[in-house]
Parts: sequence; C-alpha cells; structure tokens
Amino acid sequence: MIPTLVLVSILTFIIIQLPPGDFMTSLASMAAETGSGADEDAMNNMRRQYGLDRPIYVQYLKWASGIAMRGDLGYSFEWKKPVSELIVGRLGFTLLLSLLSLVFMWAVAVPIGVYSATHQYSLGDTFLTFLGFLGLSVPDFMLGLAYLFIGGIVFGMSVGGLFSSGMEDLSWNLAKVGDALKHLIWPTIILGAGGTAQLIRIMRGNLLEVLGQQFITTARAKGLKEATVTNKYAVRVAINPLISVMGMQLPNLISGATILGIVLTLPTTGPMFLRSLINQDMYLAGSFLLFLSLMLMIGNLLADVALAWADPRIRYE
Repeated sequence: MIPTLVLVSILTFIIIQLPPGDFMTSLASMAAETGSGADEDAMNNMRRQYGLDRPIYVQYLKWASGIAMRGDLGYSFEWKKPVSELIVGRLGFTLLLSLLSLVFMWAVAVPIGVYSATHQYSLGDTFLTFLGFLGLSVPDFMLGLAYLFIGGIVFGMSVGGLFSSGMEDLSWNLAKVGDALKHLIWPTIILGAGGTAQLIRIMRGNLLEVLGQQFITTARAKGLKEATVTNKYAVRVAINPLISVMGMQLPNLISGATILGIVLTLPTTGPMFLRSLINQDMYLAGSFLLFLSLMLMIGNLLADVALAWADPRIRYE
C-alpha cells in the first residue's frame, strides 16, 4: 500500500499541474472578470512566497516531505488555511455517507437476493430483477437530480444540504441531529441504489448455484427444514463472493459520494475538491486525491481481511 500511495501522490501532483498556469493565474482571471484587475508584481511576489515559481519536482518534494516528516498537507491558497483544517470534516462525512450506503446495500440486497433465488421466475423475482436492472442503469447523479426535482418542487421538501434552512447555526441538540438524519436518508439510498442492484444479482446467482450442490441435497435428505437448509448452509456459502465485491464497491461509493455531494450540496469532499481543481489550489486538490486513494486501499484491505475471516479455505498457512 505504501509504494502505491507514493505513486498515486506523484501522478496526482503531475495531473494537477498539467493545466496551464497556477492558482495566481486563476486569481488574476477572477479579478479580471470582476473588473478589479490584478497587480502583476503582487502576483509574482505571491508565487515566490508559496514556491510556485520553483520546478514541479521541487514543489512535490516540499509537499511530500512535509507530509512524511510533520504530517503537514500544505497550505490552501484560496482558503488561506492549512489543508488539514479544511479536509478532515469533509473526508469524515464522505466516509460516513459511504459506510451508511454500504450498510443499506447489504441490509437490502441479501434478503432480496435470497428471496429471488428461492422463488426463481416468480412474479416477485421478475419484478425485483427489473428493479435491479433499473438501479444498475441509472447513475447516482441522475437519481440525485430526480430527488431534487421530485422532493423540492413536487412535494416541497427541504432537499439539498445537510440541514434545513435556519438549522445550520444552531448548537447541536436532538432536533438538529434528527434534521441531519432526515437529510441523510435519501442520499444514502441514492448512493447505494446501484450497488444494491448489483449485490442482489450476485447473491441470487450465487445462491442458485449453491442450492444445486450435493451437500444441500444431502441436508434435505436428512430431513432438515428448507429454511434451515437455505439460511444456515446455503446462504453462508453464497455470501462469501459478496465480501469480495465489497472491496470493489467501497471505491464506487466514495467516488459516488464525491459527485453526489456536488449535486446535493452536501459537505462531502466533492464541492470543495471540484473548486480546488478549477482554481488550481494544488495542495488542497492533491491532499483530497491522496486521502481518497488511501481510503480506497484501506477498504480493499478490510475486504480481504473480512473474506479470510469468513472463509477459512482461502487463508494462507
């Protein structure tokens, strides 16, 4: 993971630097749009102050050494604050939304997948299969836009953001916590919709295969109830591939939470990350990419550990 993270940091820093100009160029463009103009000497002085006039490898080494030696992620030019003060809350909320969506996916997908497999080709199975394909084909941001339209315009609900109007500045109490949870329900469902549909299809296919194996036939021949055969033996084996898929779902959830945050104006990494890319605030954008990559790698590691714990057959001796 460490060499991968180093490689990711190098590539992201190079990619961020590819557009022509730097933050000072973006600042001058914004000043020109407002008609205030920009002092070229002041811009050059700020470039020297922040080291933007140095070669790209010098800028990278300064940033990377600060992270490795002091845990210093750099300084945000636009916000005029250390990057660490800006991203901690955003990353935490992105991870929270992703984990809530993961729990929702499993809580919904496993029972529905079991039902579809044990009621193969029934009306319920056909309907759930249709919903599964629908969930796989509609992207998260489209569902978010539909939620904004239906909830905000049709039903007059408070949509977008984490709190209702007037609740942001209040101190934390039960009313504010309840309001935040109310605003989290639909983003959680929207973010988990595509993954839920995928897990339903995987669970259904795996369980159908397991139910046709010899040890299931033996369990039935011993007179065990069908519910016991299915839930105690078949589901326990069929669920293992879902743990492997979980390692691939977490990256999709984190990236989806980033995009959904832009659509629904949630305090995820999305809005601030997009703004840092547009304004070429390189240390802020690079730190976001670095930590998102770290979260993805940790997610894959945890999925591997969970799979080894759930299925002793794959453990290394």
